Amino acid sequence: MSEVLKLRSPAEAHAKRPTREAAMEAVRTLIAWAGDDPSREGLIDTPARVVDAYREWFGGYDRCPQDELTTLFEDVQGYDDIVMLKNIDVESHCEHHIAPFLGKAFVAYLPSDAVVGISKIARVVEIFAKRLQTQETMTSQIAEVISDTLKARGVAVLIDAEHQCMSTRGVHHKEVTTVTTQFTGAFKDDPELRNRFLKLAGY
Repeated sequence: MSEVLKLRSPAEAHAKRPTREAAMEAVRTLIAWAGDDPSREGLIDTPARVVDAYREWFGGYDRCPQDELTTLFEDVQGYDDIVMLKNIDVESHCEHHIAPFLGKAFVAYLPSDAVVGISKIARVVEIFAKRLQTQETMTSQIAEVISDTLKARGVAVLIDAEHQCMSTRGVHHKEVTTVTTQFTGAFKDDPELRNRFLKLAGY
C-alpha cells in the first residue's frame, strides 16, 4: 500500500489539529485580509460556520477507505465479469486553491472470488473526495485501494469534474471539465476490456 493511502488514527489526527477557536481565528484573519470587518453583524458567526463546513468537507481524513471494503460476499454463482458503478457524485476541493471541484466518478472492478457491497465503492470515492488533493491523485488512490484491498483482477476509474479554481478565477472558463482515468490489472492490459468500460461510462 502506498504512503498516500495510509491514514493516521483518529486520535493522532485530532492531536495534531489546532483548536476550534484557533481555526475560527484564522477565518477572522482571512475575512479581514479580504477587506471586511469580521466583527460586523453579518460576519460575526461566519468563523463558526466555516469551521463546521470544513469538518464536513474534509471528513475523509477521519475515515479509512480500506475499512469500507472488508465485508465481502462469496456467493456470486460464478460471476466474474465487470462490476461497475456509474455517476457517483464527486464533491471535493483541490489542494492548490481549496476551491471546489464537482463532477461524477465511474468505478469498475473485476472480482476474484468475492464481491463487495456496491455502496462501499461509493463510500470509498466519498472518503477520498473529502480530502485535499488533485483530481489525478484522487483517481489513482481510488483505483489503488480497491485493487489492493479486494485483490481484484482489474480496476478502472474515470472521474469527470469541473474545477471552480478555473471557472471562477484565473482563466474564467466555465463548463470546461477535466477527465482523469486510472486502470489496473486486466483493464490496463486488455484494450478491449478497457474500451468496454469507457463505452459503459459513455466516453
